[in-house]
Amino acid sequence: MAVDACMTLAEISALVLARAMSPVELTQALISRVERFDPQLHAFITPTFEIALDQARRAEHEIAHGRWRGPFHGIPFGLKDIYDTAGIRTTAGSRLLMDRVPSEDAAVTVRLLDAGGALLGKLATHEFAIGGPSHDLPWPVPRNPWNTAHFVGGSSSGSAAAIAAGFVPAALGSDTGASIRNPAALAGIAGLKPTFGLISRRGVIPNAYSLDTCGPMARTTEDCAILLNLLVGFDAADPCSIPTETQDYRAALTKDIRGLRIGVVRHFWEQDAPVDPQLAGAMEQAISTLGSLGARCEEVRLRPLRDYHDIRMLIGQSELFANHHANLATRSGEYGAEFLRKVLPAMLWTAIDYVQAQRERRRMLEEFQPVYAKFDALVTAGAGPAARLDQYDGRSFWSKPNIYNAFNISGGPALAVAIGFSSNGLPLGMQIASAPFRDATVLRIGHAYECATAWHTRRAPLESSESPTAIVATVDSTPAPDGPARIAIDTAARRVGVALDDRSLSMIGSVAPYALAMAERLPRHRDFSLQPSTAFSFPR
Repeated sequence: MAVDACMTLAEISALVLARAMSPVELTQALISRVERFDPQLHAFITPTFEIALDQARRAEHEIAHGRWRGPFHGIPFGLKDIYDTAGIRTTAGSRLLMDRVPSEDAAVTVRLLDAGGALLGKLATHEFAIGGPSHDLPWPVPRNPWNTAHFVGGSSSGSAAAIAAGFVPAALGSDTGASIRNPAALAGIAGLKPTFGLISRRGVIPNAYSLDTCGPMARTTEDCAILLNLLVGFDAADPCSIPTETQDYRAALTKDIRGLRIGVVRHFWEQDAPVDPQLAGAMEQAISTLGSLGARCEEVRLRPLRDYHDIRMLIGQSELFANHHANLATRSGEYGAEFLRKVLPAMLWTAIDYVQAQRERRRMLEEFQPVYAKFDALVTAGAGPAARLDQYDGRSFWSKPNIYNAFNISGGPALAVAIGFSSNGLPLGMQIASAPFRDATVLRIGHAYECATAWHTRRAPLESSESPTAIVATVDSTPAPDGPARIAIDTAARRVGVALDDRSLSMIGSVAPYALAMAERLPRHRDFSLQPSTAFSFPR
């Protein structure tokens, strides 16, 4: 049968099992689509077409001889270019790793290949899964398939673009501070940040150890559930991996959410980080739809978004800086400017700041408990419509609270789903979150919502292979800081042994006041008994 590149993973899998679709013909069709359209989207860093065709041929042969491995058998997929692939370069989107070729696969790469998947390529990411969009790297900035003048979010940019464009039905992203959910929302697809520790991170280039989470991205919630079934599993080689009972996440998608208690965190998008009016309107309609399906929706208040944003930044950026300290001291010129803007301000903080942030996270985790006792899940706005790339302001990473960060702090699952489109045809997204290990619950709600609506069925309007809309990158003209901020920067740079050239000084100077203010807002007076969220016990 003719290949429809925008079919869901579930639809393709059923056809492959029935031998109504050839994995080889499917892979060939997707390769042709990538070759035609990716020059305007830049979703791929390293295509692996021949490898994918070999894997598709093997899958087709096995299925023909009655050796079907499951719903991922013969399915082409993509990996964010932070997942190690044996014999295939893994760059993390950075000039520093342009020629890095791992000798082993990441744990989840093995799982997808063992399930019979066909790796179509390594997908674009912000530098080290945080520094972007950056126009000064060896690869072009990924574009939004719905309008190539617009941002597709990050840091799992290529994964979102590739799925929305119909290049692959499934891909993996990672989420440390929205990096699955933000691009999923801006691309009109589904993306799940699972419970922290549910999926092994072995062989995945780290961003922030306390927060990094691997997760699935696909056209629908059902597709994410299929992927989650393959990805979950304890890995003793990952110190953060958590042993859990096996469950079938796809089987949890009953379409029935009657009686579920859903807390609506309205102040996040109305007061703390006001969203576009079109997204606000779409949220009202989405909440109404959930209510019509029998869910009991009730408004709930959490802390202000800024509190969660501060703590995620103080923890995450400190760990990121520590991880890159040696290279920042000797090879800072090889990093992109946006990575420097996102990592260098962490040198302004102290060990006391980091520990106090981890202690405050512990308090936040405790505060979530009564909320989770009252509600089965929480909903709040996601992102959209996507901004134009030439209007991106890198300072916003520091200056504006991120509407997703609360659920990175919580460690629980959070799902992005499409809930509408703006007047100019750009996607709008909602996020559904819950307590750790309630991944099945958020998937159940997301799936029920998608079954009641049709937003996820729309297709990005790729109709030609023309070059993307020309973008004139914004040139940062921030002058070198002076006064107390400059003194703090110079003192910190000497302390950590990082020399700041004019570019680095401009990047850190543009956001230093925000970083310093985060540390100043930290609660300092705590009882000795309040332990940081890094405290742990050895497994029995």
